[in-house]
Amino acid sequence: MPENDPENMPDGAPVARRTLLGMLGVGAAGLITAPYLQAGWEGLLAKASQNDPTGLTGLLPNPGGFRYYSVVRSVPRKDETEYELKIDGLVDRPRTYTLANLRALPQARVVHDVHCTDGWRVEKVPFDGVKLSDLLDDAGVGTGGKALRFTCFDGAYTESLTLEQARRSDVLVALRMQDAPITHEHGGPVRLYVAPMYFYKSAKWLSGISITSRVVPGYWEERGYDVDGWLDDRH
Repeated sequence: MPENDPENMPDGAPVARRTLLGMLGVGAAGLITAPYLQAGWEGLLAKASQNDPTGLTGLLPNPGGFRYYSVVRSVPRKDETEYELKIDGLVDRPRTYTLANLRALPQARVVHDVHCTDGWRVEKVPFDGVKLSDLLDDAGVGTGGKALRFTCFDGAYTESLTLEQARRSDVLVALRMQDAPITHEHGGPVRLYVAPMYFYKSAKWLSGISITSRVVPGYWEERGYDVDGWLDDRH
């Protein structure tokens, strides 16, 4: 996930990678004092990150705060004509939502700081979308359903939440970010947003939600991240 992002680097990331990040940052630091260049830099990062087998674009600083990162070489694009979100598993009524379906549902707004495990933060980011709890109610959680497994149309990324976590009012299936439709580079057209947790929990390019009988660790959790990625102890 900005996003699945280099926050996708564990707290114990190798020193060499952090050192490289600092070195790359020197070259980009001048952009902070040249605001008129920031939009172009952000667009360049977004484009380059979509075909970057090295993952180095995910290390480059972005003066806007977010960084771009994907766990695969490239990610297909989905628009209104082809996007679908499926809800299945231990549910009473399996559902498939188009982008238009999701937009037609009651929308909620959550404004919260975005935190990456790699140390960067963007303050007071507004996200708008459908409460995940509303979609769960629509599908009806079946007997034995205790957790959720999220899959993404990049074909690789997965995430998890307990049912209790998923029903929080600050957990969204997000359609808008910073008062605009979520771009492909930020995980659009639809992404998960879990406000009280580190940003790796907010899966980009969301395509599936399965209700499961137990928590199934996600992509980064299988690689050492906490399954419960709370930002602090006030959850």
